[in-house]
This record gives sequence, C-alpha cells and structure tokens, in this order.
Amino acid sequence: MAGHVIGVIGGTGLGDALVQHITDAASCDVDTPFGKPSTSIVLGRLGNRQIAFLNRHGSGHRLSPSEVPFAANIFALKKLGARAIIGSGAVGSLREEIAPGDLVLVDQFIDKTFRRQNTFFGGFGAVHCEMTEPVCGRLRKVLLDTARLIEVKTHPQGTYVCMEGPQFSTRAESLMHRLWGGDLIGMTGMPEAKLAREAQICYALVALPSDYDCWRPHQASADKQTLLKEIVANLEAASDNCLRLVMAVLRSDSELVCQDCRCRRSLDLAIWTDESQMDAADKEKLKVLFE
Repeated sequence: MAGHVIGVIGGTGLGDALVQHITDAASCDVDTPFGKPSTSIVLGRLGNRQIAFLNRHGSGHRLSPSEVPFAANIFALKKLGARAIIGSGAVGSLREEIAPGDLVLVDQFIDKTFRRQNTFFGGFGAVHCEMTEPVCGRLRKVLLDTARLIEVKTHPQGTYVCMEGPQFSTRAESLMHRLWGGDLIGMTGMPEAKLAREAQICYALVALPSDYDCWRPHQASADKQTLLKEIVANLEAASDNCLRLVMAVLRSDSELVCQDCRCRRSLDLAIWTDESQMDAADKEKLKVLFE
C-alpha cells in the first residue's frame, strides 16, 4: 500500500517538525467546496510513503481551535488522495496515570463543540455515519505496535473530551469531565474525526498531554512563569515522542491503508435520502467523498 497517500495533521506541539524530514517536498494550495484549508499542504515522501502534511492551526499558529476550517482540511486531504490520516494534538490530562509527556492513542470522544461545521452533507440530504468506534482501530493498532517497538511510552486508549474553547476549563468543568469518564481534554479532536469518517478515511489521533488541566491543583509555591516553563517542557517532550512514533510508522512496512477497512465504506448505509431527491450539482461537488 506504499502507493497510497498518507495524510498527517500536525497540531500544537508537532507543528511543522515533520516537514524537515519530508523529501521532494512541494507546497500545494487546494480549493474545496468548503473554502481553503488552514494553510498550504506539503506533498512529498517519507521513506517509501507519499505524504500530505497539513498544519492544523496554519502558519505561525494563526488559527484558534474554533477557527480551524476542519471541513476544508479533511476534504482537501481526500482530494489529494489521502485514504488514511494520522493526527496529533496537545491536550490536558484528566487522569493521574496519564503523565504530561506521555502519548495517548485516542479511541473515544465526547464532543462538546458547537460553533463548527461538523458535516459535509448540510443541504445535501440525511446522511448518518456510524460512529460507535470513532477512530480506525486497525490504524490505532499499527501506532500502538510501533510505539512498543521504539519504547515510546504510549497509552493504548483514552477518551478525549473536545470542548469549544478558546478559553480553558473551569475547575468545576474539569472535575465534571473526569466524572463523565474523560481521560483527556482538548479543543481540536472534533469535528475532525467525524469529518474523516464522512470522507471514508481511516483516522487515528495521537494526543500529547502537556499538563493535568485544572482538576489537580498546582503547587502553591510555583509561580506562573515556572508553571508555563513546565508545560512547555512537557509539550516539547511529548512532541519529540510523537515525532519519533509518526516517523517510525511512516517508515515501516505496515499496511496503513486497507481498502477492506470498514472506515473506507462508511457511507454504504449512511445515506437515507432517496437519490432522486438529491441535487445533481451537489453530488458532483461532493464526489471526492465517495471515491
């Protein structure tokens, strides 16, 4: 499957760190029915893989989570041939055992976002994708097996609470998220995972904990500058681990794109609107999603 394009979405932390390892790199501007993606997409090779790398927050971390054009990002990657996407993003830990600097392979989400376009099919028809398992279990297993080989401390699962932001949680909210069963709190995992499923793309997310959110009180003696330095150091450590993991996966012979994966046929039973009621122009506009 080395001929397939693998999408990589870098978030806070990983950012553009991967780009310097991509050979034959070319910057590509992509138009989509949902506007422009966050920034130009870098096409190239890493090992024997074709890579399409996108910085989620744009050049210089310009976009806040609520401003990220998630629909345009996923559509653009699919248009460029991506059939699997590995995403990354900084989070806060809601669990003592998930230490800042570790990696977590997200397997579930609780979506609290409300300002973002979360479907491609508004105005097109009633399309209901199954989301019981919101990430690709097959792709997540490849990441986990690789993490064990390179001895990067990686938690095999975690429930990601995605809040709207851009403000961080109150302590009451943080404690509530723990009671809900959340393991991580972040602002970018949704609707990215939902849109990847609608685009029939295998999607996995590597979360980078930078701190313990605010459910766990800080040391009273620590000043704000000390706490900030600690958070930055944690994020840098997690970013280094994430870069090692993603590069090891991309350089491996593991099958990252599988045509028989359920993710690749997520629209088979999802469309409830009679085809005769669908606008031909809309079908043409969205045909990339059905490929």
